[in-house]
This record gives sequence, structure tokens and C-alpha cells, in this order.
Amino acid sequence: MKIWQTTAFGLALAYSMPSFATEFSFDRPGTGFGTGITPVGHVAWEQSLPTVSYNKASTDNGFEKTTTIQGDMLFRTGLAKDLELQVGWDGPAWTQIKNPTQKVEDHGLGDVSVAVKKAVDLQDDQMSMALLAKATFATGNQNFTADHNIYTVGSTVDYQQNDLISTSISMFYEVQHGDWSVTAVPTINYKLSDKWSGYSEFVYRKKESQSDQTSLATGLIYALNARTQLDASVGVGLAGDTPDYFGGLGVAFLF
Repeated sequence: MKIWQTTAFGLALAYSMPSFATEFSFDRPGTGFGTGITPVGHVAWEQSLPTVSYNKASTDNGFEKTTTIQGDMLFRTGLAKDLELQVGWDGPAWTQIKNPTQKVEDHGLGDVSVAVKKAVDLQDDQMSMALLAKATFATGNQNFTADHNIYTVGSTVDYQQNDLISTSISMFYEVQHGDWSVTAVPTINYKLSDKWSGYSEFVYRKKESQSDQTSLATGLIYALNARTQLDASVGVGLAGDTPDYFGGLGVAFLF
């Protein structure tokens, strides 16, 4: 199971931090996106440091182990009070594949994406919602590209249970080369202190003509100041009978 390609319906980030604008929150970490919009005239830079995934799959000759390290990034800027533009890049990546007969290493650059996110006013102090339209272009190097463009629409609904806990769910509908997939990500976000917060999520993804993919992830966020946050997360794939792990560190700035 390819971890970060669970790009379908990912979900809202945990309690972000004391933000520069009350409606703003960073979209990392986590599988998907939050309901906050970047203020007009500002840019949010969200960078992994990096993400790492490990997969061990059975083959006719034994086991094949794949390790991938990738430095993906996302830039967001406000177009209006309730609308933002996003430009993402899967970044530089390195992979190693080992099996009983050989070890192969490769490196390259990943795909580029462009998205628009719009906040939806629900007239509710506790509930917020955002919609996302995204196109991922297969511009990356061989072995580090999706091969065909991916077009995604998504939604996130977040409910503030109390001062310490919020719950959310993100849904994504994705089409690639005529094949459809759907992803659902329920998430619980919790505030631990003024600067520390965390999240836990379950990811379910179903792609046409393929088996279900599921995973669990959790992470911590530290608000360095009102415009900077650090994060760390780990996760495990639940589908299949072989190990499938992922995790990483990240940093985000609001300029």
C-alpha cells in the first residue's frame, strides 16, 4: 500500500496553534486538509522533513522490502476571505528496493499539484466546512510519478466538541485515467496545552478494481509561535499481512 498516495480524502489537521488569523490553520500533518483559509496577502509554506515509508511485500522469491524518503511541500495563499490557492510538489525522493536476489536504489523528483480551497459558511460557531478541487500533474521522474494526471474533489467538516477536542471527517473523490477511488478520513483532534496539540486518524480508501486500503496514524504538533509550527507523526497500514509503516517530521510557516 502506498502511503502518502492516500491522497484521496484526507483530513483536517488537528488543532493548529494560536493562529495569526482566527480562521487560519495549517493543513499538515495528517492525510487531508483543514477548514482554515490562508489570509489574503500571506503565504503558508508547509514542508516535510521528510516523510518515510516502509513496506514489506511477499513475492514468489520471498519478501521484497521498499523504503522511501520524500520531501513534499505545499504553498498556500489567500485569494479572498473564504478562498485560497494551493501549489504542491511531491519534492525530491529516494527509494530502495531489496529482495533476496538484489538491491536497487533510485532517486528523482515527484509530481506537481494545483488546488483551490473554499470555506463554506455554515452559520454555526462549532461547525466549519471547506471544499477542495485539486489537479495533480504527472510531471515527476520515472518511478516517482503517478504516471497519469489525478483529479480530486474533496470536503472536510469539522465539529468543535469543546475547548479541548474537535472531530472531523474528510472525503475525497478521485479519478485517474478513467479509474475512480474514494477516501474517507475520520479524525479526532485534541489540545494538550497552549502550545501542544495532537491528532489521530483512520484512513479508508477504495480504488476501482482494487482491494480496500486502510491505515491508522497519530501525531503531535508544537506551536513555536503564532506563525510557526513543528509536527511529528507515525502510522501503520492495516491491509494485508505484511508490515507497512510510515511517519515523518514537518515544519510550517505563515509569511
